[in-house]
Amino acid sequence: MCTGRPGWLTISLRVGKYKKTHKNIMINLMDILAVDTKKQIVRVEPLVTMGQVTALLTSIGWTLPVLPELDDLTVGGLIMGTGIESSSHKYGLFQHICTAYELVLADGSFVRCTPSENSDLFYAVPWSCGTLGFLVAAEIRIIPAKKYIKLRFEPVRGLEAICDKFTRESQRLENHFVEGLLYSLDEAVIMTGVMTDEAESSKLNSIGNYYKPWFFKHVENYLKTNREGLEYIPLRHYYHRHTRSIFWELQDIIPFGNNPIFRYLFGWMVPPKISLLKLTQGETLRKLYEQHHVVQDMLVPMKCLPQALHTFHDDIHVYPIWLCPFILPSQPGLVHPKGDEAELYVDIGAYGEPRIKHFEARSCMRQLEKFVRSVHGFQMLYADCYMNREEFWEMFDGSLYHELRERLGCQDAFPEVYDKVCKAARH
Repeated sequence: MCTGRPGWLTISLRVGKYKKTHKNIMINLMDILAVDTKKQIVRVEPLVTMGQVTALLTSIGWTLPVLPELDDLTVGGLIMGTGIESSSHKYGLFQHICTAYELVLADGSFVRCTPSENSDLFYAVPWSCGTLGFLVAAEIRIIPAKKYIKLRFEPVRGLEAICDKFTRESQRLENHFVEGLLYSLDEAVIMTGVMTDEAESSKLNSIGNYYKPWFFKHVENYLKTNREGLEYIPLRHYYHRHTRSIFWELQDIIPFGNNPIFRYLFGWMVPPKISLLKLTQGETLRKLYEQHHVVQDMLVPMKCLPQALHTFHDDIHVYPIWLCPFILPSQPGLVHPKGDEAELYVDIGAYGEPRIKHFEARSCMRQLEKFVRSVHGFQMLYADCYMNREEFWEMFDGSLYHELRERLGCQDAFPEVYDKVCKAARH
């Protein structure tokens, strides 16, 4: 079985073939059920989007500690897959701000799981891609919100200086938000932000307005002019700062999209829905895109950042690169640090056209995956994954996952996660 939501509706650029061979179960649960400001919890159904959540919560003065970027990302996708944001150095991944999951299991029974009740299932659900049960509701922590983000921009040159600065800022918990945009192997802008209710009107920048420059281009100006900057950005505009340009993917779809004339006349029309792009994309175009385009997020220990950036540079040579730090707690489940203590990791996001000669998607990505496994890192499973089954379970800890699949009778009801996400299994 699998959910009946069509593959083209998901944010992942991958179109899973399992939808055609599995029994599709329609789960049209898309409502925010309750906001409890005393317990600081919001209870939501799985198809609630980040756009819905920010619209409601910010209007009543609350927000999620980790609010992943794109409007159309759903709670179910962020739990069953994963989610990250520039506040993750404080709060961890999206799964780490969740306090309860409600699922329907293979036998049709309903179960609620928390860190103290059915805890093994609670820790096994994240990254399981709907292969342990159907998620029907989740409870997520909320925190008080403020009106603006006071955001500092600092251009940094030299790979060693970039890695040192980024690591230092990621360790400072007084920073509510930390993010890096790498424009070449030795040029980056590091951004740090804090929430505030006060703003200097002369430095207010409503970056979400349709006629504004794309955020990554705006940030690049600080690098080109070699100056530091300070801006006050409305909270919701900050949360969705990369939405209008789909990070920097839109420059490959609409090359003139950041032109001021286009922005003023047609900026209100973008971005096109990723689901629309997938729905109208033919098989030939999809294969062409796969061979000449990379969309990957690799999660590696912060201490391996210089080595990782060199590897990305040599294997795929895609810029800009998104750097987002996160703390990874030592908890059971598919993803955890090597040791017994929480460890600082970094999400390295590469989205765009590889600029190495003779790029071949499978061999280049397998090389990158091998490196990530060697440093005890992880690959986000929304992306194309070329590992074989043995390599996949070398990257992810399947001990609790497999035990639960056997105990809950999942083998005959749901595919194994590897068979849902990896190209070797799907083709």
